[in-house]
Amino acid sequence: MPEKFLTENRAAPDCSYQPRIRLYVEAALAAGALVDLPAPQAHYLTNVMRLKAGDAVCLFNGRDGEWRAVIHEAKRKACVVAVDSLLRAQRAEPDLWLLFAPLKKARTDYLAEKATELGASLLWPVYTRRTVAERVNLDRLRANAIEAAEQSERLTLPDVREPAKLMEALQSWPTDRRLILCDESGTAKPIAEALTATKPTDRFALLIGPEGGFAADELDALRKLPFVSPVGLGPRVLRADTAALAGLACLQALVGDWQQSRD
Repeated sequence: MPEKFLTENRAAPDCSYQPRIRLYVEAALAAGALVDLPAPQAHYLTNVMRLKAGDAVCLFNGRDGEWRAVIHEAKRKACVVAVDSLLRAQRAEPDLWLLFAPLKKARTDYLAEKATELGASLLWPVYTRRTVAERVNLDRLRANAIEAAEQSERLTLPDVREPAKLMEALQSWPTDRRLILCDESGTAKPIAEALTATKPTDRFALLIGPEGGFAADELDALRKLPFVSPVGLGPRVLRADTAALAGLACLQALVGDWQQSRD
């Protein structure tokens, strides 16, 4: 069959569906904008996913909602996409902080990924007496959060805050944010009971200690702070990353956006 006939009768790409590939970008998003993707994203689209000019993707930047975009130009190490139409308008998402003692690399990666999926709006590594990890790779932490946000259909990324010593982090704590302290001592109220005493206007943060738990004097000092609510997470001792995810799930179910239906 002549090449001319094939070219003239080849079906146009179907651009009516919502793309399954979502990418976070820094660029502003609006109809007609051209976005030059960074090399790693260009490689992912063209070499890993084998997409080509005319294929569609979703873009979000945490500010302008989620947009459908079409690949305008695709090369091995460069890719330009044309922003097409708005799929979801930007909206408010949970204002839920997670403070955690840094863990070993793989467990910190896991914690960042799952906390992002669960809707944490801020990830803040804090050093306690028994924290083993000496440093936190913030670029890696943020990369894990970006990947999780892309896959979980979030419209925002959690902020990633510079590590701080625990008590220094609490010195200028906002008065309207209730700090939910996961207390492994077994003396605190169950989390569901403790949350019934909070105010409807409270904002929340969850604090998780290191493997091995808080030192006794740290727990004493934390319990004396007026914005701290110690809670228990059941009869079993949980690993630090498990406790963080269990606590976030409870907060989302009892006072967070798990009370809403998915779009």
